[in-house]
Amino acid sequence: MPATTELLVQYRTLPADRRRAIAAKASPQLRAELAQVEKDMAMRRSPGSLASVLTAGREMQAEHLALIDQAFQRIAAGESIRLLLTMPPRHGKSRRAARWAPLWYLLQQPDHRVMIASYSAELADDHGRWIRDAITTWGEQIGIALHPGSKAANRFDILGHEGGLVCAGVGGGLTGKGAHLAVVDDPIKDDAEAQSPTMRKRLWEWWQSVLLTRIEPGGSVIVIQTRWSEDDLAGRILASETAEDWIIIDLPAIADTPDDALGRKVGEPLWPARYGKKALAKIRRAVGERVWWSLYQQKPRPQEGGVWQRAWIDQHRITAVAFAGLDMARVVVAVDPAGGESLVGDETGVIGMALGFDDHLYVLDDRSANMGANDWGITACRLAMELKADAIVVESNYGGDMARQVVTQAWDQLARDGETRGLLMPMILEVTAKVGKRLRAEPVAQLYEQGRVHHVGHYPQLEGQMVTWVAGMDSPDRMDAAVHGLTELADPDQLAMLPKGMDDGRLDGRR
Repeated sequence: MPATTELLVQYRTLPADRRRAIAAKASPQLRAELAQVEKDMAMRRSPGSLASVLTAGREMQAEHLALIDQAFQRIAAGESIRLLLTMPPRHGKSRRAARWAPLWYLLQQPDHRVMIASYSAELADDHGRWIRDAITTWGEQIGIALHPGSKAANRFDILGHEGGLVCAGVGGGLTGKGAHLAVVDDPIKDDAEAQSPTMRKRLWEWWQSVLLTRIEPGGSVIVIQTRWSEDDLAGRILASETAEDWIIIDLPAIADTPDDALGRKVGEPLWPARYGKKALAKIRRAVGERVWWSLYQQKPRPQEGGVWQRAWIDQHRITAVAFAGLDMARVVVAVDPAGGESLVGDETGVIGMALGFDDHLYVLDDRSANMGANDWGITACRLAMELKADAIVVESNYGGDMARQVVTQAWDQLARDGETRGLLMPMILEVTAKVGKRLRAEPVAQLYEQGRVHHVGHYPQLEGQMVTWVAGMDSPDRMDAAVHGLTELADPDQLAMLPKGMDDGRLDGRR
């Protein structure tokens, strides 16, 4: 006769070796019932296990996909977590995190509601349609069914329970009931979207005002994405005040640190069964360094190896004592104001530079920081006074005449406070270079290669930006300011073009 429910319930609680021993001695009929129990237990064990059972082992499993499984297991067990997992494309993250795992979660918690968001409503709906169809196909095996009156691809309910699924594209509405679990998968479509300050700002506003407001008390959020920009959703989460509340799992295609999340040795690939070292090397050659470091290594600003080389800086660095013995033809302070759209590395670059009579260029100071307009104006003017600069070079794209006005007002304020000590205000030279700054950077890098640029002392943050910048990436503010100033000084026609009447001492006593 069929095994009693009590026996089957008790069987589920036993360790694997005890279960195997019981099955070995069981009758054929009992063994068949126990096999069904084992199948059900396997499906409930993890998303990967569910996928393996329902596809008869065809669904691939890997260590990095097991990390996704573990996150969903913790949430299904009652934990409230925030997880940010970054990994390269084509490594199975969407199929696991936005399809199999939500299906498994609804099996565990049919009274909970799940939200899935992706860069477009179409992609999110595809995920919802897949999960809906999976329930239709395998519902009898997994023990859940769709409510007859709620079977849309982007919104459906579980029959006999309070739970269900809702899907939306980033920027779209998530009205209705809240969510116990929100999965944001690939919130950025492509490079064009990632490089657009407007699109990044729109994504962040949607994240704050729409998605996060729909999470139930004690609910969880999982963000799984490929990195595109320092200022993408992952970057802003990492830069936010709540970053410490997040579990961060970073999975580059090639391990590059000893503390890799999977315990890989440096140089080991993430999914060697599909993408070995040779395959990844081929991808790297095909996509180029900028895309490789962003999408595959999860480092939107790559490690050293870009346009600048550190050796060009280190080999020509000089001391303040050596600089004191040189005569300078010109000194400028260059400013690249923050754009106001980014939360990541959103600094105002303020760099002091000089041109020697030896036709060499010298980086003298770096006063860059996160500053508002009044603060950077004061900082630039004070540095100009200290260095006896004849000009302040300002990148003016973010507000037209505003840059000139900021500097003028700052100088007037310092004059009223008695700090200018009767000095004349330096010239204000406005440059419009947001479109062409990438083209301007490479010639300046060539000057470094030729040994014509010398850093007087060490400027770690500025130098770090230079040696990690790859053409095609957003360029950082410190580096941009340096490029503006060095471009101004390196032009051989500049001295001849200086306005007449410059006998007021502005260019005297250069040291």
